[in-house]
Amino acid sequence: MDPGDRQQRGMFAVHLGLAANAVLAVLKTGIGIVGHSPALLADGINSTSDVAYGVVVSIFMRLSGKPADREHPYGHDRLESIAAIVIGAFVITTAISIFWSSLDNIYDLHRGQSDFLGASRLALWIAGATVIVKIVLALWTRRVGDQTRNTAVVALAADHRNDIFSALAATIGIIFGRMGFLWIDPLAGGLVSLIILDTGIGIIRQASADLMDTLPGKGLSRQIADLLQDVPGIDHIEDIHGHRFGPYLVINITVGVAPDITVAEGDRIASQIETILVRQIDFMRRVFVHYHPAAQRPPQNPPPVDRRS
Repeated sequence: MDPGDRQQRGMFAVHLGLAANAVLAVLKTGIGIVGHSPALLADGINSTSDVAYGVVVSIFMRLSGKPADREHPYGHDRLESIAAIVIGAFVITTAISIFWSSLDNIYDLHRGQSDFLGASRLALWIAGATVIVKIVLALWTRRVGDQTRNTAVVALAADHRNDIFSALAATIGIIFGRMGFLWIDPLAGGLVSLIILDTGIGIIRQASADLMDTLPGKGLSRQIADLLQDVPGIDHIEDIHGHRFGPYLVINITVGVAPDITVAEGDRIASQIETILVRQIDFMRRVFVHYHPAAQRPPQNPPPVDRRS
């Protein structure tokens, strides 16, 4: 995928999600207060948090599209992973806030200190509409994230998916609350917060792995070995080091060659290796090839990708 098109599609996904969350935040927070629904209000707070980090992610995404410079020779793509960590942090903070708010509401109901009498029908309609909107957004955003391999967009899709559960729990809570089971409404908000918390932790774990250069060792190593097995002049593959810059890969590979070849022949082999890997492996940005006289045959299995931080 062309880098410019990839950047444009990622930005559109972020801005569409931001606009949708802004509208939903106003509706759910306002109706949650007026319609007396703790679950819908908690979901509205969640959407408000989505708007806040959506603005931050939009800024980071725009900066990640800057071209390479002297200080950042491989570009600024890692800002996408930083944006994903920002999303994860906001998601976790929101989950904790919703959880404690739900506990307070349940405690007040238990002690008879709450004037909660059940949510309005309008609150039920807003919660149900949110489920439909978020299903569409989650599916579409996930597809864009998979196509662009943008960690920030994938994280955004996961947050949209969370919002489905959140809105669904709010809908169920409102229905039961209107039937007289008042404690189910705030309980639904509390259960949703645990789902949100788990997703936030997952987002940070994935983004951190990208920043720490964690690559799929056996899979990528095997793919590289298979692609290079028929290249003339390669005696064996000695070492593979991999690094990730946003969705892109940079590989350092060391191969053993016959000790009597010329420098020109060695350069031809290195160029062929680079051409094959860049063309055949998606999002491969650069390949650095080191070659030297082969001293001995390596083990049958290719070496794993380096996981240095």
